[in-house]
Amino acid sequence: MSSVTGPTGMGMASRLYLRYRRLRKQLAILAAVVGPGIIVMVADNDAGGVTTYMLSGAYYRYSFIWIVLLLGPVAYVCQEMTVRLGVMTKRGHAQAIFEAFGPFWGWFSLTDLTLTDCLTITTEFIGMTMAMAVFGIPPWFTEVVVISFIMLLLLNGRYWTWEKIVLAICVVNMIYVPVVFFIHPDAGAIFRTGVVPGFPEGFGGPVIFLIMATIGTTIAPWMIFFQQSSVVDKGLKKRDVPFARWDTAIGSAFTVVTAIALIIIATVYFGGDRSLTSAGQAAGLLMPLHPYVGTILAIGLFDAGLIGALSVSLASSWAVGEVFGWSHSLNDRLGQAKWFNVFRLSIMVIAGGIVLIPRAPLGVITLFVQVIAVTLLPAALVFLIVLLNQEELVGSYKNTRAQNIMAGSIVGVILTLSTLYAVGTIFPHLFGG
Repeated sequence: MSSVTGPTGMGMASRLYLRYRRLRKQLAILAAVVGPGIIVMVADNDAGGVTTYMLSGAYYRYSFIWIVLLLGPVAYVCQEMTVRLGVMTKRGHAQAIFEAFGPFWGWFSLTDLTLTDCLTITTEFIGMTMAMAVFGIPPWFTEVVVISFIMLLLLNGRYWTWEKIVLAICVVNMIYVPVVFFIHPDAGAIFRTGVVPGFPEGFGGPVIFLIMATIGTTIAPWMIFFQQSSVVDKGLKKRDVPFARWDTAIGSAFTVVTAIALIIIATVYFGGDRSLTSAGQAAGLLMPLHPYVGTILAIGLFDAGLIGALSVSLASSWAVGEVFGWSHSLNDRLGQAKWFNVFRLSIMVIAGGIVLIPRAPLGVITLFVQVIAVTLLPAALVFLIVLLNQEELVGSYKNTRAQNIMAGSIVGVILTLSTLYAVGTIFPHLFGG
């Protein structure tokens, strides 16, 4: 009996050990590849995103949760395409467009990106200055410290160091999630009015506007440029694509969970309050009544703005560096990538200056920037889809029919919403005012 079971037991033990070693190796590779996907997705919940989710909860309670649940996979579909294109072409998105479509469309996309990113960085500074104002810190001081910190990260001249620091900052973005377990929301109401699809108060102009803002803060043009350039700068190879997909999927899940947590918090404390204009205002209102929640909301808002400013400014700088032929890698020292760093500093200073304009309607600016982003998104997605249908460019990683259908549907929905919003703005009575 022992002569039979002995070898069998040994064989099973060997197989288990080999599986363990294979799993450990795969986890080690995943740990090495993780970064671009998580960062771009968490940065998706930037300061503008925090305000958008908070206002959707305050205005329409849980009604937008099902939209966020749908947008998580949609964001993954868009960003997964950038991984394949970056790995196979070794080009950032801006450079790939110039080479494939020529100067006209190249300059169109670069100008589109730069203007949108400058406005987006403005919303990041709006969020950070509002968050620190809750603690009595003046806006100009917040901006000086933030810009200095972002530029100091470049001193090391190593992509890996930059990525580890930013990933640590990304962890703080989840600070809202534990709050949900302490405020005891109505789980039944969340399911009935949040998970089950439906439109609050009908499909009117204000609802369309907020839906577009929600889409714009979940899927933005800068994300496409950022992740593709990040994949290239990190040096990911074809064999890393499956792990990079997991990286993007994990980041997408983080985005959805955090967004839903913000909607729940806003519903519990501000549900039905149409006077709320920003997440910074919400933090200030909560501080005297619920200091713990107010403090967490302010810290989370600052962190979201910081991640956004780090990522969005880098997306533009990478793109401009690619087009002008500047040294534009995070592995380059400050002196090597002089113009790359000058551009990055300039775009942040301009955005920060806008925030310091007296009596500027900062909350309204934040929402409108998200709408502008979603309006300009289809162009970036169309370029991405066309490039990924060129087999000579991406080989076996060419888009499948299913991927083209999904990506095309995303473009179609966004164009439809943009058209409805435009029509509703010109003829408001068509959608109930």
